[in-house]
Amino acid sequence: MSISLQKGQKVSLSKDNAGLSKVVIGLGWDEVKRKGGFFSKKPDPIDCDASALLLQNGRLMDKMDIIYFGNLQHPTGTVQHMGDNLTGAGEGDDEQIVVDLARIPAQYDRIVLVVNIYQAVQRRQHFGLIENAFIRLVDARNNNEMCRYNLSEDYSGMTAMIFGEVYRHNGEWKFNAIGQGTNDPGIGELIKRYI
Repeated sequence: MSISLQKGQKVSLSKDNAGLSKVVIGLGWDEVKRKGGFFSKKPDPIDCDASALLLQNGRLMDKMDIIYFGNLQHPTGTVQHMGDNLTGAGEGDDEQIVVDLARIPAQYDRIVLVVNIYQAVQRRQHFGLIENAFIRLVDARNNNEMCRYNLSEDYSGMTAMIFGEVYRHNGEWKFNAIGQGTNDPGIGELIKRYI
């Protein structure tokens, strides 16, 4: 049974899921319906990009530890981005990141999951134009959803989002629902928070 999380809530992934190895992290969002004026062009679609940042002692140590549409797999093979969705249209997960928790090298203690809007500043787009945003963790063995965090706040003006993090604590894996909006214009600026 899936646990519905609130902002700031933490949950153990290992405790009730004995033998848990791989998790699928699904991220989803929908674009708020917008209309162009009679003479104005149709607005550009909003292209949200999910990324996973593998941290050592809370810090990003190498650019290869950023898993995103331009680097789909970590060199260890333990974290894999399943591809870029350019519009977020349709039901279910818009982007997925698969994490093999059992094989992640011991020096990595946290995986931060972020989403930024591609060319947000140039396109004058922000998370106030996004609705139904969520992050969910699924046990890859049986496709059972373990937990879900629906982002329900108004994130108007925010161009990036720290959705949550999977972290190692006392030998077990946990998930923290963060839901923090930022004004970072792209992934390059967003990662500076962790350097």
